[in-house]
Amino acid sequence: MRFDIHKAPRWLACLSLCLAAQAWAQQPAAPVAAPAPAPAPAAMPQPTGDAREGTFKAVQGEVTVVRGNARSAAVVGAGVQTTDRIVTGPKSAASLTLKDGTVLAVGPDSVMDLSEFAFNSTTQEGSMLVNLVRGSLRMATGLIAKLKPEQVKVTTPTTVIGVRGTDFIGEENPCAAD
Repeated sequence: MRFDIHKAPRWLACLSLCLAAQAWAQQPAAPVAAPAPAPAPAAMPQPTGDAREGTFKAVQGEVTVVRGNARSAAVVGAGVQTTDRIVTGPKSAASLTLKDGTVLAVGPDSVMDLSEFAFNSTTQEGSMLVNLVRGSLRMATGLIAKLKPEQVKVTTPTTVIGVRGTDFIGEENPCAAD
C-alpha cells in the first residue's frame, strides 16, 4: 500500500512536521556538565486583543522571536505576529501553525520572516508572504493556498516561489564571498 501525504488527515501532516522539527534538533547524546542557570528571558508582550496570526506548536533548542526591537525565546503556545522574525540556532528547530492551517517548520541555523499574513476566517480569504533569509523551511499550506494559491508566496534572497502545491521544502544557504 502506498502512502500519499496529500491525502493524509491534517493532524497527521502536522504531526509529521512536528516530528521533523524535533528530528532536526536532535543532538548526539554526550555527557555534558550542567550549565549555570541563565536568567529567564522576558516574555514577549502580547497586545490587549489576540493579534496573533499563528502559534508555536514545537520548539527545540535555541529559537528566538524578534518583534521590532524586542527579542525573546520562543515557547510552545506563544503567538506569532505579522512581521515577526524567527531565528533558530544550531541543532534547533521550530514548528508553528498559522490561522489558516498553514504549518511552517523552520530548520536549524535559519532566519525566517512572516512578512505578510492576512486571513479572514469568515470568508476564508487572505494572503501570505514568507521570507526565508537563511536556512531551511518546510511548509504545508492551509486554506489560503487551497482557495487562491496565487496569494501565497515564499521568497529567498535569490528566488520567489509561487506556491502551487500543498507541501514543500525550501532551503537558502548563501555562499561565502571569495
